[in-house]
This record gives sequence, structure tokens and C-alpha cells, in this order.
Amino acid sequence: MTSPPFPRERGGPGITNADPRDPGLLRSQENIWGSRAAEMAAIFMVGDGLIGLLQPRRHVDLWKDDALGTEKLVKPFVGRPGRRRLYAIVQIAAGLALAARQRR
Repeated sequence: MTSPPFPRERGGPGITNADPRDPGLLRSQENIWGSRAAEMAAIFMVGDGLIGLLQPRRHVDLWKDDALGTEKLVKPFVGRPGRRRLYAIVQIAAGLALAARQRR
């Protein structure tokens, strides 16, 4: 019997050594939370960027008053939808670049 073209996870017919403590597996599991956090940040950046690109005035208006400190962050965009759209393009590109760097 020939072996399949791709190795199977957790073995298959003909496996002779099934050591569950493979150091390669443990190493990849250790970094999972960092990868998840980076992925969540990328998703937030892309989503927020899309909303800012498509609805810049509404999006800025939502965060400009009584928003737990975000008023200072959106102040440069109040009354300037073009500036918000430009920032949105940068935000989307950065989010996509961050997601593309993830290996797991």
C-alpha cells in the first residue's frame, strides 16, 4: 500500500510512533493567543475602515460626543469626510497586511 500524497493528522494506517507530545505541536499551540489577538485586531481595523470609508460623517458623529475618551481621537475628522476616508483606506490596508502576516 502506498502512502497518501499528504500526511494525515494524528496518523493513519501504518503509523508506528504516535507520540502525543510532539514539540512542534506544542510550540504552535503556545503562540495561538497572540495570533488570535492579531487576527481580531486586523478584523477590527478592516471593519472600522470599511464603515469609515462608506459612511464617514455618521461614523465620526457616533464617536464625537460622550464616548469614553474617543472624542479626542475623532476630533481631526469632524466635518472632514475626505480625511476620514483617506484614513479608512490606510486602516483597511494595515488590517489586511496584519492578517496576511499571520501564519496560523
